[in-house]
Amino acid sequence: MDVIRLCAWGYAALLGFVILTGYIPAFIDANDMIFGLFRRTWYADGLHLVSALWAAIAAMTSRRASELFFQLFGVFYFADGVLGLLTGSGYLDFGILINGVLNLPLSTRFFANAPHLSLGGVAILIGYLAPRTRAAVHA
Repeated sequence: MDVIRLCAWGYAALLGFVILTGYIPAFIDANDMIFGLFRRTWYADGLHLVSALWAAIAAMTSRRASELFFQLFGVFYFADGVLGLLTGSGYLDFGILINGVLNLPLSTRFFANAPHLSLGGVAILIGYLAPRTRAAVHA
C-alpha cells in the first residue's frame, strides 16, 4: 500500500478520534464544550463520521480515490476554516447560516478553526503535491 493510501487511513482514524473527544470527560469543560471551544452537536459528529468513512473508503479503493479525497476534503475543510477565522462561523456545519457572523476574539476564532485549517491545509498538500512528486520521480 502506498503512502497516500496510508495517509487516508490516518485521516480516517484521526477523524474518528475527533468524534470520540466529544464523549471523553477529560476533554469536556463545565459548559459542556470540547476543549472549551467546540459545542457537541450531532451534525458535527455526523460531518466528521462521513469524512472518516470517505477517507476509509478512499484508502480501501485506490491511490487515485485517496488523492481525490485529499484534494476535495482539503479544499472543503480549509475553506471552512478560513470562513470561520474571518466570521466566527463555518459553512460545513451550517454555522454561518444558523449563527451568522459572530463577534468573537481573534484568538478564539483562530483556535476554534485551527483544526480545519491544518487538516485541510495538509490534505491539500498531500492531494496536490504528492501526485506530482510521484510523477516526477517516475518520469
